[in-house]
Parts: sequence; C-alpha cells; structure tokens
Amino acid sequence: MKTEPSSLLLKDVAYFKIKKGILEERYKPGSFLSEKELIDELEMSKTPIKSAIVRLEAEGFVTVSDKRGININDLSIDRINDIYNLRIALETFNCEQIYNRVSKKDLDSLEKNINEMASIVEDLDVPKFAEMDHVFHRLISNIAGNQEIQRILLNYHDHLYRITLRHLNKEPERMKKFFLDHQIIFKELKNHDVNCVNTMKKHLEESKLLLFQ
Repeated sequence: MKTEPSSLLLKDVAYFKIKKGILEERYKPGSFLSEKELIDELEMSKTPIKSAIVRLEAEGFVTVSDKRGININDLSIDRINDIYNLRIALETFNCEQIYNRVSKKDLDSLEKNINEMASIVEDLDVPKFAEMDHVFHRLISNIAGNQEIQRILLNYHDHLYRITLRHLNKEPERMKKFFLDHQIIFKELKNHDVNCVNTMKKHLEESKLLLFQ
C-alpha cells in the first residue's frame, strides 16, 4: 500500500490509516468496529472518520450496519479466484505485447526493482516485499502502455496487496520463490524471449493455488 501523501485533509488521513489497518489485518476480517473506537484510536472527530468509512464501504472494504457497527469485509474465495484469473489474462497479455520491444530504459527500471527486492527477500520483510512485488507487475503494465489495463489493475491494487500480505504472512519463505520467478521473467524480457508469457502465467497460477492451501 502506498504511504499517504504528507499534505492531506483529515478525512484522507483517516481513510489511509483505517485502510492500512484493514490491509495489514490489524482489523480482522469479520470483526466489527465502532466509530467511537476509531475516534479514540485516531484521535479525530466523527466527521473525518465518517467520511473515510463511506469511502471504504464504496470500495468494498467495510459494510456499515446500524445495529452492529462497521464490519470488516473479507475477500471471498470466489472473489480471490476471479481477481487472479483477471490478472492472469491481463498480465500475460502485457508480456506478449512487450517481450520483443522492451527498451533498455524499461529494463533498467525492472532491474532496479529486482536489485532492491533482493535485500528485502534476505530480510524476509513481508510488507516491503508485497509492495515491491506489485511495483514489479505495475512496471510491466506501464511498459505495455495499455491505459485501460493499467486502470483495471490499479483499481485492484489494494485488494491484491491485502491478498499478498495474507499469503506471505502465513509462510514468508514463499517470497523467495516469487522473487526467483521475477528474476526469470526479467531475464526472458531482457533476451526478448516469448517464453516470458508462459512464465508469467505459471507464476500467477502457482501464486493463486498457494492461496487455497
């Protein structure tokens, strides 16, 4: 999840802080919060909290009940499956579009991500790896340049980040396999090898399967 910008309205600060708690599962899926709890925790008035909750409800992170309070929504197995299937279709298409035209500048950006990720994997830093993992995939999408695909993947970014965090918190060692996949995809793109399409597909399919184990 991106760090909130330094200059924000209180309602935006509340939104980022509550969403961060949801993504990192400090607020557990299926649990209920009250406005009073959030007001006390964030040391804010009711108005920015209420505005943040309205926004989070529109994005599917919470459901507000008059009787029980603010319910932290979980991602259903069906929705996770659907999101991953969409990713597989879009991200393999991206690789297909760029493998024979990726530039040195593009490769330098991907290599920088790979190099930064190496020390994160060594430290088994799950939150940092989850963010860098999504940066890698976004870079490939940006290189492909299809703005509609970029928009769709951006819309799902926070849900994908949440899934990745949950996935890796169960077994942090898995990030080593994900990192190896990224290295292979990078090498194949550098060599303008069409096999990067199949490698990306396999990478995402295996990631999806691990989620359901």
